[in-house]
Amino acid sequence: MSSEALIELKGVGKRFNGLAVVQDLGFSMQAGEILGLVGPNGSGKTTAINLISGVYAVDAGEIRLQGQRIERLAAFRRVHLGINRSFQVPKPFRAMTVAENVTVAAEFGGSKVDTKQILDDVGLAADRDRPAGALTVNHQKMLDLARALATSPKLLLVDEIGAGLNPGELASVADLLLALARRGIALIVVEHLLKFLNRITDRVIVLNAGRLLFEGTLAQASAHPEVVAAFLGG
Repeated sequence: MSSEALIELKGVGKRFNGLAVVQDLGFSMQAGEILGLVGPNGSGKTTAINLISGVYAVDAGEIRLQGQRIERLAAFRRVHLGINRSFQVPKPFRAMTVAENVTVAAEFGGSKVDTKQILDDVGLAADRDRPAGALTVNHQKMLDLARALATSPKLLLVDEIGAGLNPGELASVADLLLALARRGIALIVVEHLLKFLNRITDRVIVLNAGRLLFEGTLAQASAHPEVVAAFLGG
């Protein structure tokens, strides 16, 4: 395995009730890279990032962060090592303020961060004293991202952040993710909005039935017969 990679997966697998949801998954990525993770519904995308973040335990294979095996570590230990994520359905501490949500995340991650700067980055500076439960769902997604950033991640896993956002909001999120990558944060972005994904990454991995079907550019993927068949059911 390359010592230069930030994160590496080799032969990673997961089964639920005997059904293989992720099979022999392997890839690597560098610091500051944005990797798109795409595939039809049920292809194993969210399960893959759940395995990387520690939500699920792997049944097979290795996951290494900067050369250190982490696949048996609890999720909170992976946070402390530099892996965090946002969720497709955010669940903030609704009674706490926006700023308090970010502060709690920073304390949990053991990070000394500028809460004001993080809220500025995600567009929530004006809402810092509002209860998180009073935010729109889209703003709760931004808060979820802010909480992940508060732990100073080296690898950020972003699950379907574009769903429900208008074009202006999508453009702002794309600019933010690109800025994070320029700071050296690696990102794995699970997304169905391919135009959005094409704006932020030069490399995608396509999963189908839990297996890596294709790795390359989004343009190459769109012309690949097996990828087209997987999405269209052909």
